[in-house]
Amino acid sequence: MKGHVEINAMVSSRGLTTTQPLFSFGLISDVQYADIPDGRSFLGVPRYYRHSILVLQRAVKEWNTHQKHMFVINFGDIVDGFCPKDQSLGTVQKVVDEFEKFKGGPVYHMIGNHCLYNLPRSQLLPLLKIRSLDGRAYYDFSPVPEYRFVVLDAYDISAIGWPQDHPKTLEAMKILREKNPNENMNSPDNLVGPERRFVMFNGGLGKEQMEWLDGVLLDATILNQKVIVCCHLPLDTGAANLDTLLWNYDEVMNLIHRYNCVKACLAGHDHIGGYSIDSHGIHHRVFEAALECPPGTSAFGYIEVYDDRISLIGTDRLESTDMHFSPRS
Repeated sequence: MKGHVEINAMVSSRGLTTTQPLFSFGLISDVQYADIPDGRSFLGVPRYYRHSILVLQRAVKEWNTHQKHMFVINFGDIVDGFCPKDQSLGTVQKVVDEFEKFKGGPVYHMIGNHCLYNLPRSQLLPLLKIRSLDGRAYYDFSPVPEYRFVVLDAYDISAIGWPQDHPKTLEAMKILREKNPNENMNSPDNLVGPERRFVMFNGGLGKEQMEWLDGVLLDATILNQKVIVCCHLPLDTGAANLDTLLWNYDEVMNLIHRYNCVKACLAGHDHIGGYSIDSHGIHHRVFEAALECPPGTSAFGYIEVYDDRISLIGTDRLESTDMHFSPRS
């Protein structure tokens, strides 16, 4: 078997598929833990607030058992918005402590709307170990020379998480007033098609983050790196409910499509999960939520990363997905 692996590794250097991944990483999304009784979403879907931390514990145990994952990515919404506010700090810390039991390497977090319902960025980002300037929560990292991961801040322009008089809050409220006629701006009622995304529980990327993203993609292109984009909010209409999309997903994808380096966009937020391949061959995978797992069930997984594809191996309610990269000119 050892010789077989070595032969395949040699074959891969000539451009053919290898049987061994370059690396792998664990993932989970929308834990939304709170020490409160079970409830339901606005649409009536059951939510298991206390059970979700058990899903995370099972995930960490399995990731540690594999002893091969380089890191873990949490796709946001670490605690739920219904968490009593006097418990927010302790609850976030409790869930972070569970993630910290992963022994293989770093845990990368991104912020979601429920995180921001609980804590301001000034408190949240240090807890999540997101090194930031002026409260920004976007960053990138390169676990191996061939790949770069880009973690977007989907609530850069947002009506939640910033002080009420902050320029980003004011910009977000201007967008919402222009796009959403409802008294309750968390409601997509009477909004049609992709316009349904203009609700208060979503957000968008600001000008500085867009310029940063452009620079990262240019740098990745120069270094001949493949890029995986990670964002709490989905970026493609085919992969998610229209009322869960990033406000300026179209602008972001237009930028991404100018380059050939991005191979996949991974997201959370839309708890039912989804998958699509866009017109440029980029894979969009939205992950099923840990929060909506009935007791005894789970939703987490890991991704094996190859030169020509990524392979998601899901557990229980999180569906496995093979994503083969299409050649792009």
